[in-house]
Amino acid sequence: MTDENILYKTKVNEFEFSFTAKQIAGADLVKKSPTEFNYIKDNCSVNAVIVEEDIAGKKIKVEIEGEVFEVEIKNELDLMLDEMGFSKASSKQIKEVKAPMPGMVLEIAVTEGQEVKEGDKLLILGAMKMENSITISADAVIKRIQVKAGQAVEKGQVLVELE
Repeated sequence: MTDENILYKTKVNEFEFSFTAKQIAGADLVKKSPTEFNYIKDNCSVNAVIVEEDIAGKKIKVEIEGEVFEVEIKNELDLMLDEMGFSKASSKQIKEVKAPMPGMVLEIAVTEGQEVKEGDKLLILGAMKMENSITISADAVIKRIQVKAGQAVEKGQVLVELE
């Protein structure tokens, strides 16, 4: 299969869509800022803002005209693993959440002992003049919160310990 025919599946809320790399490359998409995009098709313009992102889990939340859409993207390998019964999220056993970048803890959204579900917001990390929601990639229980609001953190620093 050529690179332009590589298949991607996208789940938006409860609806599934398929795209090829060629179709994605042909999209008239303009990046207005790190989190804002404009898409033009058939003389219609749509603005989108990334509200939350989980790069490792290949999930983002996008706001379009006031409505929030949860988007999950899967490539061919992800699809094959799903067909074989392997799920990345169900096999993940994480023990701690680390800072993906240096920044300032702006808000802590959980408490010790709290049960959290995959995708739940743990805290907000301010970095590079942006607020980044740090979410959990698998169901867990908060064992210990190692930071406080207003605290500066380094990349790789443990933020939250999990049971």
